[in-house]
Amino acid sequence: MALFSAPQPTAAPPADATARRLAAEAAAGTLPALLVAARRVADTVAHGVHGRRRAGPGETFWQFRRYMAGDSGERIDWRQTAKTDHVFVRESEWEAAQTVWMWRDRSPSMVWSSSPRLPRKVDRAELLVVALASLLARGGERIGLLGSTPRALVGRYAVNRLADLLFAREDPGLGVPPAARTGRHSGVVLVGDFLGPLEETDAALRAIAATGARGHLVHLFDPAEEGLPYAGRTRFEGLENEGALLLSRVENVRAEYRALFASHVGALRDIARAYGWGYVEHRTDRAPETALMALWLALAQPGGP
Repeated sequence: MALFSAPQPTAAPPADATARRLAAEAAAGTLPALLVAARRVADTVAHGVHGRRRAGPGETFWQFRRYMAGDSGERIDWRQTAKTDHVFVRESEWEAAQTVWMWRDRSPSMVWSSSPRLPRKVDRAELLVVALASLLARGGERIGLLGSTPRALVGRYAVNRLADLLFAREDPGLGVPPAARTGRHSGVVLVGDFLGPLEETDAALRAIAATGARGHLVHLFDPAEEGLPYAGRTRFEGLENEGALLLSRVENVRAEYRALFASHVGALRDIARAYGWGYVEHRTDRAPETALMALWLALAQPGGP
Protein backbone atom coordinates (compact mmCIF):
# COMPACT_ATOMS: atom_id res chain seq x y z
CA MET A 1 0.00 0.00 0.00
CA ALA A 2 1.32 3.41 -0.92
CA LEU A 3 2.04 5.97 1.76
CA PHE A 4 0.78 8.75 -0.48
CA SER A 5 -1.13 9.00 -3.74
CA ALA A 6 -1.61 12.36 -5.41
CA PRO A 7 -4.56 13.61 -7.44
CA GLN A 8 -5.14 12.33 -10.96
CA PRO A 9 -2.54 9.55 -11.03
CA THR A 10 -1.35 7.92 -14.21
CA ALA A 11 -3.55 4.90 -14.87
CA ALA A 12 -2.15 1.37 -14.79
CA PRO A 13 -1.92 -0.43 -18.17
CA PRO A 14 -5.22 -1.95 -19.37
CA ALA A 15 -5.78 -5.64 -18.77
CA ASP A 16 -6.96 -7.03 -22.13
CA ALA A 17 -4.47 -8.84 -24.35
CA THR A 18 -4.57 -6.38 -27.27
CA ALA A 19 -3.97 -3.41 -25.03
CA ARG A 20 -1.09 -5.21 -23.32
CA ARG A 21 0.49 -5.97 -26.70
CA LEU A 22 0.16 -2.35 -27.81
CA ALA A 23 1.63 -1.16 -24.50
CA ALA A 24 4.56 -3.55 -24.94
CA GLU A 25 5.18 -2.31 -28.48
CA ALA A 26 5.10 1.29 -27.28
CA ALA A 27 7.56 0.44 -24.52
CA ALA A 28 9.86 -1.27 -27.03
CA GLY A 29 9.78 1.89 -29.12
CA THR A 30 11.16 3.87 -26.19
CA LEU A 31 14.05 1.45 -25.66
CA PRO A 32 16.55 3.20 -27.97
CA ALA A 33 15.78 6.52 -26.29
CA LEU A 34 16.31 4.93 -22.87
CA LEU A 35 19.67 3.52 -23.95
CA VAL A 36 20.80 6.86 -25.36
CA ALA A 37 19.74 8.75 -22.23
CA ALA A 38 21.30 6.16 -19.92
CA ARG A 39 24.61 6.24 -21.75
CA ARG A 40 24.63 10.04 -21.65
CA VAL A 41 24.14 9.94 -17.88
CA ALA A 42 26.79 7.22 -17.55
CA ASP A 43 29.25 9.24 -19.67
CA THR A 44 28.78 12.28 -17.43
CA VAL A 45 29.50 10.28 -14.30
CA ALA A 46 32.37 8.33 -15.88
CA HIS A 47 34.20 11.59 -16.62
CA GLY A 48 33.93 12.68 -13.00
CA VAL A 49 35.07 9.61 -11.10
CA HIS A 50 37.55 6.79 -11.29
CA GLY A 51 36.47 3.23 -11.86
CA ARG A 52 35.86 0.59 -9.22
CA ARG A 53 39.50 -0.43 -9.11
CA ARG A 54 40.83 -1.92 -5.90
CA ALA A 55 43.87 -3.80 -4.67
CA GLY A 56 43.87 -7.56 -4.95
CA PRO A 57 45.20 -10.56 -6.84
CA GLY A 58 46.12 -9.82 -10.44
CA GLU A 59 48.96 -8.95 -12.77
CA THR A 60 47.98 -5.41 -13.78
CA PHE A 61 49.86 -2.67 -11.93
CA TRP A 62 47.57 -0.27 -10.09
CA GLN A 63 49.56 2.02 -7.77
CA PHE A 64 52.45 2.46 -5.35
CA ARG A 65 51.76 2.89 -1.66
CA ARG A 66 53.84 3.27 1.48
CA TYR A 67 55.12 0.07 3.06
CA MET A 68 53.11 -1.05 6.12
CA ALA A 69 53.87 -3.57 8.83
CA GLY A 70 52.88 -7.01 7.62
CA ASP A 71 53.64 -6.38 3.94
CA SER A 72 55.80 -9.00 2.25
CA GLY A 73 59.30 -7.88 1.39
CA GLU A 74 58.81 -9.35 -2.07
CA ARG A 75 56.30 -6.59 -2.83
CA ILE A 76 58.76 -3.75 -2.19
CA ASP A 77 59.55 -1.78 -5.33
CA TRP A 78 63.18 -0.84 -4.85
CA ARG A 79 63.33 1.48 -7.86
CA GLN A 80 60.45 3.62 -6.55
CA THR A 81 61.84 3.42 -3.02
CA ALA A 82 65.24 4.72 -4.17
CA LYS A 83 63.61 7.94 -5.40
CA THR A 84 62.36 8.97 -1.95
CA ASP A 85 63.05 8.59 1.74
CA HIS A 86 60.23 6.05 2.13
CA VAL A 87 59.73 2.39 1.27
CA PHE A 88 57.05 1.69 -1.33
CA VAL A 89 55.28 -1.49 -2.40
CA ARG A 90 53.52 -2.21 -5.68
CA GLU A 91 49.81 -2.96 -5.67
CA SER A 92 48.12 -4.88 -8.44
CA GLU A 93 44.55 -4.35 -9.52
CA TRP A 94 41.96 -6.89 -8.44
CA GLU A 95 40.97 -8.54 -11.70
CA ALA A 96 38.17 -10.81 -10.56
CA ALA A 97 34.99 -9.60 -12.25
CA GLN A 98 32.12 -8.99 -9.88
CA THR A 99 28.43 -9.54 -10.46
CA VAL A 100 26.01 -6.75 -9.60
CA TRP A 101 22.33 -7.69 -9.59
CA MET A 102 19.83 -4.87 -10.09
CA TRP A 103 16.11 -4.50 -9.54
CA ARG A 104 13.67 -1.67 -10.13
CA ASP A 105 10.26 -1.40 -8.53
CA ARG A 106 7.42 -1.48 -11.05
CA SER A 107 4.48 -1.47 -8.65
CA PRO A 108 1.53 0.84 -9.51
CA SER A 109 2.76 3.62 -7.21
CA MET A 110 5.85 3.94 -9.41
CA VAL A 111 3.80 4.73 -12.53
CA TRP A 112 3.13 8.29 -11.43
CA SER A 113 4.50 11.81 -11.35
CA SER A 114 3.05 14.95 -9.79
CA SER A 115 3.63 17.04 -12.92
CA PRO A 116 3.95 16.48 -16.68
CA ARG A 117 7.32 18.23 -16.38
CA LEU A 118 8.66 15.48 -14.15
CA PRO A 119 9.50 11.88 -15.05
CA ARG A 120 7.45 9.05 -13.64
CA LYS A 121 9.29 7.27 -10.88
CA VAL A 122 9.49 4.05 -12.90
CA ASP A 123 11.08 5.92 -15.83
CA ARG A 124 13.74 7.43 -13.60
CA ALA A 125 14.37 4.03 -12.00
CA GLU A 126 14.90 2.40 -15.39
CA LEU A 127 17.22 5.20 -16.47
CA LEU A 128 19.37 4.74 -13.36
CA VAL A 129 19.48 0.95 -13.72
CA VAL A 130 20.57 1.05 -17.36
CA ALA A 131 23.09 3.85 -16.72
CA LEU A 132 24.61 1.90 -13.84
CA ALA A 133 24.70 -1.23 -15.98
CA SER A 134 26.57 0.72 -18.65
CA LEU A 135 29.21 1.89 -16.18
CA LEU A 136 29.65 -1.61 -14.75
CA ALA A 137 29.85 -3.27 -18.15
CA ARG A 138 32.57 -0.84 -19.25
CA GLY A 139 34.64 -2.11 -16.35
CA GLY A 140 34.19 -5.71 -17.43
CA GLU A 141 31.86 -6.60 -14.59
CA ARG A 142 28.86 -8.89 -14.87
CA ILE A 143 25.35 -7.52 -14.54
CA GLY A 144 21.90 -9.00 -14.09
CA LEU A 145 18.28 -8.31 -13.18
CA LEU A 146 16.91 -10.00 -10.09
CA GLY A 147 14.19 -12.44 -11.08
CA SER A 148 14.76 -11.96 -14.82
CA THR A 149 18.22 -13.28 -15.66
CA PRO A 150 19.11 -16.72 -14.26
CA ARG A 151 22.72 -16.02 -15.17
CA ALA A 152 24.63 -12.78 -15.11
CA LEU A 153 25.18 -10.95 -18.39
CA VAL A 154 28.62 -10.04 -19.68
CA GLY A 155 30.06 -8.80 -22.93
CA ARG A 156 29.38 -6.25 -25.60
CA TYR A 157 25.60 -6.59 -25.68
CA ALA A 158 24.98 -7.09 -21.97
CA VAL A 159 23.49 -3.62 -21.43
CA ASN A 160 21.17 -3.92 -24.43
CA ARG A 161 19.98 -7.30 -23.23
CA LEU A 162 19.38 -5.97 -19.74
CA ALA A 163 17.40 -3.03 -21.14
CA ASP A 164 15.28 -5.45 -23.18
CA LEU A 165 14.45 -7.38 -20.04
CA LEU A 166 13.21 -4.24 -18.30
CA PHE A 167 10.27 -4.22 -20.72
CA ALA A 168 9.78 -7.96 -20.99
CA ARG A 169 7.31 -8.31 -18.11
CA GLU A 170 3.91 -6.68 -18.36
CA ASP A 171 2.47 -7.55 -14.96
CA PRO A 172 2.82 -4.96 -12.18
CA GLY A 173 5.44 -5.65 -9.56
CA LEU A 174 4.89 -6.22 -5.87
CA GLY A 175 6.98 -3.34 -4.56
CA VAL A 176 9.69 -5.59 -3.11
CA PRO A 177 12.40 -7.57 -4.94
CA PRO A 178 11.81 -11.27 -5.60
CA ALA A 179 13.60 -14.00 -3.71
CA ALA A 180 16.55 -14.87 -5.94
CA ARG A 181 19.90 -16.58 -5.62
CA THR A 182 22.57 -13.94 -6.08
CA GLY A 183 25.77 -15.70 -5.13
CA ARG A 184 28.07 -14.93 -2.25
CA HIS A 185 30.06 -11.67 -2.47
CA SER A 186 27.93 -10.36 -5.34
CA GLY A 187 26.38 -6.92 -5.19
CA VAL A 188 22.71 -5.93 -5.27
CA VAL A 189 21.19 -2.55 -6.14
CA LEU A 190 17.48 -2.04 -5.46
CA VAL A 191 15.74 1.02 -6.96
CA GLY A 192 12.18 1.94 -5.98
CA ASP A 193 9.90 4.15 -3.93
CA PHE A 194 9.57 1.58 -1.11
CA LEU A 195 6.21 2.94 -0.03
CA GLY A 196 4.96 -0.46 1.07
CA PRO A 197 4.96 -1.77 4.63
CA LEU A 198 8.38 -1.47 6.20
CA GLU A 199 8.27 -5.05 7.44
CA GLU A 200 8.02 -6.27 3.83
CA THR A 201 11.06 -4.26 2.79
CA ASP A 202 12.93 -5.51 5.85
CA ALA A 203 12.09 -9.13 5.04
CA ALA A 204 13.21 -8.73 1.41
CA LEU A 205 16.58 -7.26 2.40
CA ARG A 206 17.05 -9.90 5.09
CA ALA A 207 16.54 -12.67 2.53
CA ILE A 208 19.05 -11.16 0.10
CA ALA A 209 21.61 -10.42 2.83
CA ALA A 210 21.35 -14.04 4.01
CA THR A 211 22.84 -15.17 0.69
CA GLY A 212 26.04 -13.25 1.45
CA ALA A 213 25.33 -10.41 -0.97
CA ARG A 214 25.82 -6.79 0.00
CA GLY A 215 23.94 -4.00 -1.63
CA HIS A 216 22.48 -0.54 -1.82
CA LEU A 217 18.98 0.83 -1.57
CA VAL A 218 18.15 3.66 -3.98
CA HIS A 219 15.04 5.39 -2.63
CA LEU A 220 13.14 7.33 -5.30
CA PHE A 221 10.37 9.79 -4.55
CA ASP A 222 8.48 12.59 -6.28
CA PRO A 223 8.86 16.07 -4.71
CA ALA A 224 5.11 16.14 -3.99
CA GLU A 225 5.46 12.95 -1.96
CA GLU A 226 7.95 14.70 0.28
CA GLY A 227 6.28 18.09 0.64
CA LEU A 228 2.52 17.67 0.02
CA PRO A 229 2.29 21.04 -1.82
CA TYR A 230 -1.47 20.96 -2.45
CA ALA A 231 -3.94 23.38 -0.90
CA GLY A 232 -7.67 23.64 -0.40
CA ARG A 233 -10.18 20.93 -1.24
CA THR A 234 -8.25 18.01 -2.71
CA ARG A 235 -9.22 14.47 -3.67
CA PHE A 236 -6.51 11.80 -3.55
CA GLU A 237 -6.90 8.66 -5.62
CA GLY A 238 -5.11 5.52 -4.46
CA LEU A 239 -2.97 3.72 -7.00
CA GLU A 240 -2.95 0.39 -5.18
CA ASN A 241 -6.58 -0.15 -4.17
CA GLU A 242 -6.42 2.17 -1.16
CA GLY A 243 -9.59 3.95 -2.24
CA ALA A 244 -10.12 7.71 -2.43
CA LEU A 245 -9.57 10.36 0.23
CA LEU A 246 -11.20 13.79 0.13
CA LEU A 247 -9.72 16.57 2.27
CA SER A 248 -11.45 19.92 2.55
CA ARG A 249 -8.23 21.75 3.50
CA VAL A 250 -5.21 19.62 2.75
CA GLU A 251 -2.84 22.22 4.22
CA ASN A 252 -4.19 21.36 7.67
CA VAL A 253 -2.48 17.96 7.56
CA ARG A 254 0.72 19.05 5.79
CA ALA A 255 2.93 19.22 8.88
CA GLU A 256 1.75 15.86 10.16
CA TYR A 257 2.18 14.28 6.72
CA ARG A 258 5.73 15.62 6.32
CA ALA A 259 6.66 14.22 9.72
CA LEU A 260 5.22 10.85 8.72
CA PHE A 261 7.15 10.84 5.45
CA ALA A 262 10.41 11.80 7.20
CA SER A 263 9.85 8.97 9.68
CA HIS A 264 9.34 6.52 6.82
CA VAL A 265 12.56 7.68 5.13
CA GLY A 266 14.49 7.33 8.38
CA ALA A 267 13.15 3.82 8.89
CA LEU A 268 14.23 2.79 5.38
CA ARG A 269 17.71 4.14 6.03
CA ASP A 270 17.88 2.21 9.30
CA ILE A 271 16.77 -1.03 7.63
CA ALA A 272 19.49 -0.70 5.00
CA ARG A 273 22.17 0.03 7.57
CA ALA A 274 21.07 -2.88 9.76
CA TYR A 275 22.26 -5.24 7.02
CA GLY A 276 25.39 -3.26 6.20
CA TRP A 277 23.84 -1.84 3.04
CA GLY A 278 24.23 1.61 1.58
CA TYR A 279 21.32 4.02 1.22
CA VAL A 280 20.93 6.65 -1.52
CA GLU A 281 17.86 8.86 -1.83
CA HIS A 282 16.87 10.61 -5.02
CA ARG A 283 14.07 13.05 -5.80
CA THR A 284 12.81 12.93 -9.37
CA ASP A 285 13.07 16.70 -9.90
CA ARG A 286 16.83 16.45 -9.53
CA ALA A 287 19.35 15.42 -12.18
CA PRO A 288 19.79 11.64 -12.49
CA GLU A 289 23.55 12.14 -12.53
CA THR A 290 23.46 13.09 -8.84
CA ALA A 291 21.96 9.75 -7.83
CA LEU A 292 24.20 7.75 -10.16
CA MET A 293 27.30 9.53 -8.89
CA ALA A 294 26.35 8.85 -5.25
CA LEU A 295 25.63 5.21 -6.04
CA TRP A 296 28.83 4.74 -8.02
CA LEU A 297 30.95 6.21 -5.24
CA ALA A 298 29.17 3.98 -2.71
CA LEU A 299 29.90 0.90 -4.84
CA ALA A 300 33.57 1.89 -5.00
CA GLN A 301 33.95 2.01 -1.22
CA PRO A 302 35.99 -0.76 0.45
CA GLY A 303 33.69 -3.65 1.21
CA GLY A 304 31.22 -2.54 -1.43
CA PRO A 305 29.97 -5.05 -3.99
